[in-house]
Amino acid sequence: MTTPHETQVPETYTIPVGPLHVALEEPMYFKIDVRGETVGAVDINAGHVHRGIEYLATHRSITQTVVLTERICSLCSASHPESFAMAAETIAGLEIPPRAKYLRVIAGEVKRIASNLFNVAILAHLVGFETLFMHVMQVREIAQDIKEGVFGNRMDLGAICIGGVRYDLDEEVTADLKARLKRISPLVDELIDTYRTNGSILRRTRGVGVLTREQALSTGVVGPVARGAGIAYDVRLAAPYAAYPDLDVQVRTQEDGDVWSRAMVRLYEARDAIDIVLRALDRLPDGEIHLEDRPDIPPGQAMAKVEAPRGELVYYLKTNETANPERVKWRVPTFMNWDALRFMLAGAKVADIAIIVNSIDPCISCTER
Repeated sequence: MTTPHETQVPETYTIPVGPLHVALEEPMYFKIDVRGETVGAVDINAGHVHRGIEYLATHRSITQTVVLTERICSLCSASHPESFAMAAETIAGLEIPPRAKYLRVIAGEVKRIASNLFNVAILAHLVGFETLFMHVMQVREIAQDIKEGVFGNRMDLGAICIGGVRYDLDEEVTADLKARLKRISPLVDELIDTYRTNGSILRRTRGVGVLTREQALSTGVVGPVARGAGIAYDVRLAAPYAAYPDLDVQVRTQEDGDVWSRAMVRLYEARDAIDIVLRALDRLPDGEIHLEDRPDIPPGQAMAKVEAPRGELVYYLKTNETANPERVKWRVPTFMNWDALRFMLAGAKVADIAIIVNSIDPCISCTER
């Protein structure tokens, strides 16, 4: 029997989070050992949505596979086909036209705006700040309208083809695109100020889910997760592609490695993406938007990588004498980032689990290919 002066030891128990859970966009299972309200050990179990897309790619032509890869992930739907196309172009020794390089940047950065805003909106929702959640989604809707007006689609853009792009911009569409970007720019600035100063956000995100720089390096995290821990790595600068060398890209970092830092990196990068698109539009060269309709891809193998909204996306492609790829394999940012959740969740409160998981912006369908 415990006397009034003795301290009770918190009960230790295990709780499941997922694979179906109100805070998870996709199925992922966490077995979490909890002591009182504090998280101890974390066991991550994935593999619930394996779709066999790498296998399907080997049963389609290389041209058809461009369309298939765009459907791997809706929020990174410009990055997957771009990286795949870059690998095919490397094998074939193709140099895409200068105008196509700029148009690829425009498609990718418009997706970055929408993807990053979606993640910070979900953060507001998980914090319980529903007014801010709806406001961020309203701002994001401008980016969605941009995609619909320029590409004809709100999620999968259909912009990339091997040898260039499948869309072009005339004066009318360019003027409308610039007007919408100039409209969304001050709104993103307001969001940055809100997330930087609002007490409700700061209380739930500062010092929560901390990943130190050393832990980030040991786990090999990428994208905003790495940059939120002070690691200045961005494929657009580390291995420049498309027109990025000409567009003054800067790396945004934060030093604290917590949920707030990762959110701020995404907000600043959404703001930078607006400026990158505007610069690309001002410097857009004349000329062709793609090479021949369906260029031949000889036998060979190559790797290519891009900076997707979630981080470094790597593709490996091996071709042979047939029209189909012999092997397609990709490594997505979530594959690198989710192992770091073991560090982020350790010592956290149960109420913060969903917020921390959301802070890596996981895409399970990307990862379980």
